[in-house]
Amino acid sequence: MSLLRKSVVVLATLGSMSVAQAELICNDTTRARIKSRRSCLIEAILFLLCCSNAISHAQENSATGDAMAQANNPLANFTALNFHDYYIGELTDIDEDANQVWARFAKPFALGKTNWIMRASLPLNTYPVPPEFNHETGIGDLNMFAAYLIDTGNPALAFGIGPQITAPTASKDALGSEAWSAGLVNTLFSFASPVFQYGYLLSWQASFAGEDDRDDVNIGGFQPFLFYQLGGGTYLRSSAVMTYNFENDTYSVPIGLGVGKVLQSEKVVFNVFVEPQVSIADKGAGWPDWQIFIGLNSQFK
Repeated sequence: MSLLRKSVVVLATLGSMSVAQAELICNDTTRARIKSRRSCLIEAILFLLCCSNAISHAQENSATGDAMAQANNPLANFTALNFHDYYIGELTDIDEDANQVWARFAKPFALGKTNWIMRASLPLNTYPVPPEFNHETGIGDLNMFAAYLIDTGNPALAFGIGPQITAPTASKDALGSEAWSAGLVNTLFSFASPVFQYGYLLSWQASFAGEDDRDDVNIGGFQPFLFYQLGGGTYLRSSAVMTYNFENDTYSVPIGLGVGKVLQSEKVVFNVFVEPQVSIADKGAGWPDWQIFIGLNSQFK
């Protein structure tokens, strides 16, 4: 029995309402939750169909070894537009699902004699909001970072570090932090091997301004990524994000294993993938217990 059903039935037992009324409320709530779950799942399915449609309209040429190696490089010297969907099947300690669709834009630029890459990410969130945990959908907080690309002396090893900032752009208070946050990002990517590429994205940010009645932000993330090329543009992948909340000592440690396909047209390299992920260690409520990560990355030559 869900916590909500238990609470309502307890109220009925105490005489606050009749059992019939309690069951009616529970049934209405259950129907609302089922509808919300369906909406999250539909969002994920529609996203996957959009990815498939975009790829089907691309001129399917065999991806070159360089294109395959660079397709997952977050520091690649290309303008990129990526769309990522996380369908979260269940949140820890909450019997609810959720969904996030991320639009990410990356562009390399130069400052004097230094090379940088900028990435902006904006989510569309669908999350259960307490106390009733009804799902709400809206724009989330905008995140931006700029990474200074350090010359490693190895053309097949990219390394970048720089500042990041998150702005409270959420369309609804419950779908964002209502805080300004800033921090650092460090990323590395090795593509020396045409078969196996690897790297990581390390980030940390803390709030410095915002609403007094909201919790402070102090969070770190570590995303190792591994890619194994199977040939013909098909590859295996793992890229789950480990997260630690320094404010309340909670964390999430997921692992993932998925498959992707790289295709290239005359001017664009497409990279479509799906990666199921599951938590192997977590503490606290609201982390993904399991999720499906779907993506469509586009690099413009």
